[in-house]
Amino acid sequence: MANPTIVLIHGAFGDGSSWRPVFDRLVGDGHTVLAPPNPLRGLPYDTSYTASLIDQVDGPIVLVGHSYGGAVITNAATGAANVRALVYIDAFAPDQGEAVTPLAGPDSALAVADPTTVFTLVPPTLPPTPATDLYLKESTFVRSFANGIPARDARMLAATQRPATVGALNEPSGVPAWRTIPSWYLIGSEDLIIPPTAEKAMAERAGSTISSFHAGHLGLISDPASVARIIERAAKATA
Repeated sequence: MANPTIVLIHGAFGDGSSWRPVFDRLVGDGHTVLAPPNPLRGLPYDTSYTASLIDQVDGPIVLVGHSYGGAVITNAATGAANVRALVYIDAFAPDQGEAVTPLAGPDSALAVADPTTVFTLVPPTLPPTPATDLYLKESTFVRSFANGIPARDARMLAATQRPATVGALNEPSGVPAWRTIPSWYLIGSEDLIIPPTAEKAMAERAGSTISSFHAGHLGLISDPASVARIIERAAKATA
């Protein structure tokens, strides 16, 4: 069987460039890697977009999701015969009917009574609609989303973040691909967005092969070697 193509799906408030440190390691080890944009327009739309993309990749795929990207791969891989493995990096792995926001749990830095204290809404009309764009406020981004990243770099990432819609973070998930496709899960022990207890619960429910590393939510940037190692394990195990 051909070596799998590794497809990296980023999460909310980021873009494909967040995978650059991981990408460099995987390509350096001889892997074919794609890091396409995740539209962040809504879970059904993002799922359909990603499913269409992976359907056009020749040969087997290892599908990797970070954060909200985990919800996207959970749905996009359902029924996809060429996806051999799912890899979750500090990611959501919802079951059918679940939305992303509640899965983060009450200990998440984003679980606040007034969302306007952590998000900037565009447009600012209240109450927000499913189409309202959400940006993380710089203070939340630097302290909680990018903890473990040098402050200067974290501020740059905050300034260039891509918004997700309210709908994307609150729409129910479909039949999860992890029911039929083997999965790996890397838990960030310092994650303040999806706390380790929430990540562990999702990983165990999915029957994932679980590992952990000392990293915050952006461990794919702060410790790309650990992330690349888990992806390569999944690729090797399902080749």
